[in-house]
Amino acid sequence: MSDTPVQGTVEAGFEAVYSSFERGFEKGELGAAVCAYVDGRKVVDLWGGWADAQRTREWQHDTIACTYSATKGMTATCAHHLVDRGLLDVDEPVATYWPEFAQAGKEKVTVRMVLNHQSGRPRPRSRTSGRVMSDSDVPATKRFDWETMTSAMAVGTPMWEPGTRSEYHGGEFGYLVGAMLHRIDGRPLGTYFREEIADVLGADYLIDVGPEHDHRCAEMTGPEDMVGGANTREWRAAGDGAATSFGTADGLARVYAALARGGEVDGVQVLQKETIEAAVQEQPLANVAGGGTPGDFGLGYQLLWKIYPTLPVGSFGHTGLGGSIGLADPAARLGFGFVMNQMGSNGAAHLLGAIYRSLAA
Repeated sequence: MSDTPVQGTVEAGFEAVYSSFERGFEKGELGAAVCAYVDGRKVVDLWGGWADAQRTREWQHDTIACTYSATKGMTATCAHHLVDRGLLDVDEPVATYWPEFAQAGKEKVTVRMVLNHQSGRPRPRSRTSGRVMSDSDVPATKRFDWETMTSAMAVGTPMWEPGTRSEYHGGEFGYLVGAMLHRIDGRPLGTYFREEIADVLGADYLIDVGPEHDHRCAEMTGPEDMVGGANTREWRAAGDGAATSFGTADGLARVYAALARGGEVDGVQVLQKETIEAAVQEQPLANVAGGGTPGDFGLGYQLLWKIYPTLPVGSFGHTGLGGSIGLADPAARLGFGFVMNQMGSNGAAHLLGAIYRSLAA
């Protein structure tokens, strides 16, 4: 048995999740947390291990970890909140909301194409002086500068004809959605998420992290090319909507607990059921006869059942580099969140297995 500190609670019937969480530390997990809601009721809330590589800080209930691309699920939720408010139509051109985007072959790119990763803008590129610039031509010092990044996207050319291919928009997704949101609503993406989603639900998740939260941040550890700049103030403050956010497992799980229940938890309706159902449909290619083979995305959410065949059809959410994940399973009315600081731990797979075994029993 591991001597790593583990705290928290599980409801009767979910003891297998506790055992699986403990075993994760025996297999090399450093620090982690897992949380699950079933029909809006919290049934698993566990945290343990260490928040730093030197093992001087125990992981606490309010320790927040970088969730990398699990961020995108939260950004997508903001977009759909605008849909619910009647301010965003996914079949309108992006340029309806962001006029500067209507150049260099992007005039007909729709919001839907951005959300389902068909827009042809998967990586930062910009066009100046009549030439197409490579990713490296966006200065590293400006990687998290919103004006630089969104201006580059506005003038840049698509990497393929929009709507003819689906490819993960890893670096640009948050800037594309955030630029539209800012022009529609006036608030930055991180502020919008905090005020309209996180605070309303009581979810401890931050798209942009102020210095007052630095003491809560777990130190991300592992291969340098995976960790990236996650332990720097610049990264935490970036609010890029794609990869730089921090949160607790409970924060992730609580958002998805609502989405798994038609948008409502504890009497708070954050999205309409019909909006969620439309957001998690398979998306055929917009400009290919017959639609081609749909990708693994709905409108901003990963269709997790397509990526991980062991998960039930209909499960959706978003994974993050290194192992974090937020998941909603409407059939089981399950909201799940897992965060950790040891990159590549793969701990969520075992925990989800234990969750579903517990549900089946």
